[in-house]
Amino acid sequence: MASTLPPRPRFVGERRMIAVVASLYNADYVNPLVDAVHRELGRVATGANLQIYRVPGACEIPVTAEYLAQNAHPDVIVALGLIIRGETAHADLIARSVFDELQRIATRHVIPTINEVLLVENHEQARERCLGVEKNRGTEAARAAAQMCDLFHTLRTNQPYAKGPKPHA
Repeated sequence: MASTLPPRPRFVGERRMIAVVASLYNADYVNPLVDAVHRELGRVATGANLQIYRVPGACEIPVTAEYLAQNAHPDVIVALGLIIRGETAHADLIARSVFDELQRIATRHVIPTINEVLLVENHEQARERCLGVEKNRGTEAARAAAQMCDLFHTLRTNQPYAKGPKPHA
């Protein structure tokens, strides 16, 4: 993603349910992501029903997202976590597994799933992505969630959706 935040989207329509599934592991980095999502959704998604679910670690995020997709039917799911790469392939395996399963959940249930389960090399990268102001993945996740709520509301109500440049003929 770009080093600057995307613009704030327009959030329209009736009350929406946004489910945030966040890891408790690496809480010094994940908690500020959760706070950023909460703060930004308060700005762009007034009236949204934000539900936050905390899980022990990144591995528990997909099963919780699957349960929510099947039972709570949120308008969007936001997954937040942080994996710091170590000397073994363990972090890569976890990150790939979480990424793949979140993508399957999104497509299987047709529920936008914003994946901000970050795989970073070190604490410096973690601080930059989780604690930064200019580049904050929590703020980006909130804006993406609001934009996807808007898009899917439009798609489900068969309204025209004209965002961005028109395609070339």
